[in-house]
Amino acid sequence: MPPAGVAAVQVRHRGLLTFAITLGPLMQVLDSSIMSVALRHMQGTLSAAQDQIAWVLTSYLVAVAIMTPLSGVLSSKFGRKRVFLVSIAGFIVASMLSGMSDSLTEILIYRFIQGFFGAALVPVSQSMMLDIYPREDFGVAMAWWGVGIMFGPVFGPTLGGYITEYYSWRWVFYLNLPVGVLAFLMISVFAPETRDSDRPFGYLGFIALALGMVCLQLMLDRGERLDWFTSTEIIILAALAGLGFYWFAINTATSRRPFIDAAVLRDKNFVLGLLIKALFGAVLIGMLALIPPFLQNLAGYPVITTGLVMAPRGIATMAAALIAGRLVKRLDPRHLIAFGMVVTGLTTWQMSTFTPDVGPAEVFTVNFIQGIGFGFFFVPLSTVTFSTLGQHHRNVGTSFYALSSNVGKGIGVSILVAYLVRNSQANHSALVEYATPFNKALGHVPLPETWSFIHPQGLAAFNAVISKQASLIAYVNDFRALALVILISAPLVYLMNNPLPRFAAMAQSQSQGQEAP
Repeated sequence: MPPAGVAAVQVRHRGLLTFAITLGPLMQVLDSSIMSVALRHMQGTLSAAQDQIAWVLTSYLVAVAIMTPLSGVLSSKFGRKRVFLVSIAGFIVASMLSGMSDSLTEILIYRFIQGFFGAALVPVSQSMMLDIYPREDFGVAMAWWGVGIMFGPVFGPTLGGYITEYYSWRWVFYLNLPVGVLAFLMISVFAPETRDSDRPFGYLGFIALALGMVCLQLMLDRGERLDWFTSTEIIILAALAGLGFYWFAINTATSRRPFIDAAVLRDKNFVLGLLIKALFGAVLIGMLALIPPFLQNLAGYPVITTGLVMAPRGIATMAAALIAGRLVKRLDPRHLIAFGMVVTGLTTWQMSTFTPDVGPAEVFTVNFIQGIGFGFFFVPLSTVTFSTLGQHHRNVGTSFYALSSNVGKGIGVSILVAYLVRNSQANHSALVEYATPFNKALGHVPLPETWSFIHPQGLAAFNAVISKQASLIAYVNDFRALALVILISAPLVYLMNNPLPRFAAMAQSQSQGQEAP
């Protein structure tokens, strides 16, 4: 095994290989982002109820929850290149089958298979990217990898809306074919094979973690529809999730053959990186869950216009990621992460000042600045998180890094949506108390002719206005809560160790022909 600090493998055509590696996760995250837009169109074609069509997302997420932590073990045992190629091949075949589905049962099966193979694409691609760059260039590696990762969540809704509006939801799946074939061919030609160890597989630890993740994912996905803990199903899922995680923790601490080496969880930078990455996942997906509905339902933006005003955030994110990747070699990465979090928090607070009359220019500007914050947050965080983790722990590390992001996304969306719905209902109830003919304030202001306390049509029009105001207040509260969480969490990054002194020592030892510490 090569010494830490140098490239794990020597490769030719590093630029082409970097491009090929980013195609795998780009395909996976783009597919996941587009799918949420296409569900409404799929529902009519497949003659499915709203609750039934939601399982198209759930089946995929359950498979990802099972396979993401397993991807690191498989990569160590069979090699990253082999696992990556099998994952790409399985993903594009399952995508084709999903696009050809004519029934709800078929697409649920094929989506599960798609998630089964797609789960490894993000963590394994990150491991491969870290393999072909020396440790002091991790910032550059994570910048290019981040461009692929960020493309999907940011441009996915825009692309999905265009495809489903002008073509068919089936092309959401067929789009994966050319990208997947290109990635498969380039990886086959340019990527070297790597295997880290033949460490025994911890079956009990994996079963415990899989139980916890599957139950947690189902609970988060179905909680709002079943009214959370008023549902027996949600209570059972929460209990099983807790049991699974408890069993996994005990197995990791006491077993002679744990699923993951406990030493990984003793790395301070790595553990804090997992926590902050989960927060990042909640923020990113939370924004995507709040802004488009706000613009479409309250501000009256068409779907295409919503996608266009959201697009600048993606452009800014990718540009900032490339800049941050260069800066991490010169500036303390923790300062860059904190800067990204502050920018993200302030722009999120600015969104709480949006009204239904907000113009496209203001939305455009705020999204662009927020994209800069995302770029400065994501790349330095990946660099610091893996700066102290041994190369032999990299496969497990990247799989749990991806897992933490998935958990953060699930928790973030569930909390924000639940808070939005309940807050809207509470605000509506509070406002309705004053919407009576006995309210003297209403007698001193001219009311629109369409409002009436007598006719049903007038009451309906008045109630629609109240509902809109209640939703607006709920969105404001959601944005402010999210902004406060981001800003309050920013100091956490300074609990991590600055990797720059370590990088400098590695560079010096390499120049002297010695092993890096």
